[in-house]
Amino acid sequence: MAKLKSKSKRKTSKLSFHGWRRENKRVGVRNHVVLLPLDDLSNAACEAVANNIKGTLALPHAYGRLQFGEDLDLHFRTLIGIGSNPNVAAVVVIGIEDGWTGRIVDGIAKTGKPVTGFGIEGTGDIGTIAKASRIAKDYLQWASELPREECGIEDLWISTKCGESDTTTGLGSCPTVGNMYDKLIPRGIYGVFGETSEITGGEQICKARAINEKVGEKWFNVWQAYLDDVIEAHKVDDLSESQPTKGNIAGGLTTIEEKALGNLEKIGRKCRYIDVLKPAEAPKKGAGLYYMDTSSAAAECVTLMAAGGYVVHTFPTGQGNIIGNPIVPVIKISANPRTVRTMPEHIDLDVSGILRRDMTIEDAGDALIEMIIRTSNGRVTAAEALGHREFVMTKLYRSA
Repeated sequence: MAKLKSKSKRKTSKLSFHGWRRENKRVGVRNHVVLLPLDDLSNAACEAVANNIKGTLALPHAYGRLQFGEDLDLHFRTLIGIGSNPNVAAVVVIGIEDGWTGRIVDGIAKTGKPVTGFGIEGTGDIGTIAKASRIAKDYLQWASELPREECGIEDLWISTKCGESDTTTGLGSCPTVGNMYDKLIPRGIYGVFGETSEITGGEQICKARAINEKVGEKWFNVWQAYLDDVIEAHKVDDLSESQPTKGNIAGGLTTIEEKALGNLEKIGRKCRYIDVLKPAEAPKKGAGLYYMDTSSAAAECVTLMAAGGYVVHTFPTGQGNIIGNPIVPVIKISANPRTVRTMPEHIDLDVSGILRRDMTIEDAGDALIEMIIRTSNGRVTAAEALGHREFVMTKLYRSA
């Protein structure tokens, strides 16, 4: 059979986009003013401020009280990371009390961006909302005049996670992301993949893709700990309908091993990951591909990667996951022709031509790069247009 030739002529060495360069020199592709609750008790105040000041963004969540140990560290790391993300221009933090509120404010302030915190105790909701609304209005008007500037592709931090995978995911949409990474990682971008439980069955392959043996062992220890401390410690059956999900099974992935092999297509043929990150941890070893220890649940994983500093998310889907994120645009890619036909409002990039053999993986990778650039320049993703703002904190264990 004749080999299908690529139609793409894109020169990846000349890619650029227009973004907002922040005080710490990181570049964002969105320009949000965020109202960040420290804890569940402060959600109502943040939402009231967002109602008062149109154009600001409240991020309610369920946790923040009586947490301790590594669970509390992750809580702080996630909130500080979200506030520090370059897609956020300025932040108002509201908490029930001043101490932990100040800890979030101090962490975000290290980026140099404007951030102010308010404690509700001793003031009450009404007074806090009034004061926070005045600051939020000032921040919003200030942010609205911030100029974009032309930036090189190396200024982008691009994350990936797949969801509602099926047979087309491993054959089409995940290799599309992998091809994008193979082309852009050498150009100096930061990339990240995760989903620790979902690599079960492909763990030796993933271990071998590390930059060296030490990093590979670090990754394997993280995977083994997840298997021992989370999966084996709590499972009551073989995890069918959880890993793989009912949607995965309906789409032809009957085992976690099959799912894992498709998942790993997202890291391409040439890339090697250079470090292993904790959940919500920012990379520290320079440009390249990283692994982050995350849940495989879509909203949790995307939230953790946003907290790690990534500004664009690529999301392959087969059966049609509809995930979004409040601060990071989520680009949905599908190679399933039925999903593209029945759920077109959720799909940003149709790569079903791969299965028909009228599109190569090279073509698809270039199309994704073009979509990333368009999104970075301001194109609204399907998830953004439909109002999908899933923001889910990861909790490690019960509170005190």
